[in-house]
Amino acid sequence: MSDGDRILGVCTALAARLGMPSDALHPLPDKGLAHDHVRLCDSGTLARVPKQSQLGLAAAENLAYQAACFARAAESGHAPRLHYTLAPGDGLPMGALIVEAIDGRPLSLPDDLQAMAECLASIHALPLPPGDVRAPLKDPPDLLGDTFTEVLGQAGYIAGAELHPDAEAQIREELRSAGTTLARAARPPRSLIAFDAHPGNYLVRPDGRVILVDLEKARYGAAGFDLAHASLYTSTTWDVNSHAVLGPGQVADFYRVWLDAVPAELAAATEPWLWPLRRIMWLWSVTWCAKWRVKSRQATETGGEKNGSTDNWSAKLSDDALIRHVAGRVADYLDPETIAHIRADWQPSAAATARTG
Repeated sequence: MSDGDRILGVCTALAARLGMPSDALHPLPDKGLAHDHVRLCDSGTLARVPKQSQLGLAAAENLAYQAACFARAAESGHAPRLHYTLAPGDGLPMGALIVEAIDGRPLSLPDDLQAMAECLASIHALPLPPGDVRAPLKDPPDLLGDTFTEVLGQAGYIAGAELHPDAEAQIREELRSAGTTLARAARPPRSLIAFDAHPGNYLVRPDGRVILVDLEKARYGAAGFDLAHASLYTSTTWDVNSHAVLGPGQVADFYRVWLDAVPAELAAATEPWLWPLRRIMWLWSVTWCAKWRVKSRQATETGGEKNGSTDNWSAKLSDDALIRHVAGRVADYLDPETIAHIRADWQPSAAATARTG
């Protein structure tokens, strides 16, 4: 089945479930590996249709998780409002979320760095709900150990990812270094975080407000992970529409805006963790690249997941141009010279420069 036929099937299923004529549904360009997006006539809403669950959740569980992500982040005023969900069914095997459609443009970096920092600050500063009502969102007892466990799971794909020996050696050196951070008795403060805060996931409204539009991985964790994911090279060069390479001073300014925007107590408790979490977030990103390279190849060879997993990286789920783009980005991020350049970001001299601006 071609990607065009697949999208047509999604629109036909949505039209039937919503009681709308098919020509009132307008699919958006395929920009993500995990969702299709279809504008619903002039209703001001958008259907967000999962292709897979990057958390490996079953269809109904995945839908409930994403609904909670949107509902909680929307309280910040910097995320789309959730209207309702469509349960998994014929033509929509993983269901759909109907969310507020955001009219806006992609981020332009570095010009929009301040507005992006303020967007994240509004989400991170939301009051932390009592522990017994945080479900279904992830709320691990050890928010560093949980993320590093994800890193280690993805690192298991390194051996099969056909990396240059120098690239593999550098990644494994960083994995060992991360143990120093994990060994600390202290932990950063806990906030609602997006955990997928790369610049391609925002839109800027005409009034200048930045909206974070992709929230499927939100959880209760360390804000430093979002700040890193928003400003690392592996994030700022991911999306063609917001592509930029930031210098140390620009990254420092981004962090400084966030520190000034959140409550003083959160800023003071988070600041010592900014650079250690930047390293771990980069490890998460680069090991994800190794996982994608292996799993997408396996999915192509087998025709998709055969074990009922919803963590499906088959190229058949996305436009060919998108797959080529992702493959190109992954190749860059796994290149030993790129890795060495990124690691220089947190060497003592570079980190000191970034902290002081």
